[in-house]
Amino acid sequence: MGCILKGSGGLYSRLRVGAVLLAAGEGSRLGGRPKCLLELGGVPLIRRQLIALSGGGVDELVVVLGHHAARIEPVVAEFPVTVVHNPQPEQGQASSTRVGLQALPAVDCVLVALADQPLLHAQDVADLIKAYKQRGEGIELVQPLVDGQPANPLVFSAAVREQILAGPSDVACRRWQERHAGQVLRWSTPNRRYAVDIDTEQDIAALAQRTGHQLRWPRDLALPARQA
Repeated sequence: MGCILKGSGGLYSRLRVGAVLLAAGEGSRLGGRPKCLLELGGVPLIRRQLIALSGGGVDELVVVLGHHAARIEPVVAEFPVTVVHNPQPEQGQASSTRVGLQALPAVDCVLVALADQPLLHAQDVADLIKAYKQRGEGIELVQPLVDGQPANPLVFSAAVREQILAGPSDVACRRWQERHAGQVLRWSTPNRRYAVDIDTEQDIAALAQRTGHQLRWPRDLALPARQA
């Protein structure tokens, strides 16, 4: 008995997936240091994210830098990604998301990810894309829901990308969801890796206590913290 195929990629047609990786923040709650350069097992978090995204099925990847761009850019230089700079990173995540969306080429859907999620694997990315492929009719955006709380990354259609970019400058993923709640799927999952990101020293300590994973600063960023 043969396989019944829908499209050319198995039961679900192959999507061209783009991703925007946000790494423009100041890291103000971590002493003004770029949290995406925290290392797990000697590997900066931003590199771990790039590996997870590319391995999970992302075809086109844009990295958005802002604060600390000069320090971060060499860390990602060897990856085949597009690096863009948010000229006004102080305007927040929505601003950086829009800069990234503008830089992406044409894709079928867009995944927006944070550069400070230490535990995300390629399989987690692939599972999220699969949930998007299997979404119901009328659903344009899928976001993981862990223990009742929205998590990251999230993925949405090319139509949502167009609507965000056509809207006011303060509109990005969160504001779009508020205005189109009926087109949003909160994908319930027990996978807590989607829910872990790093904002404070307390987050670093909690991760170590809960999982045994120790995050460490590279030497040039750790020394000022010890002298403070």
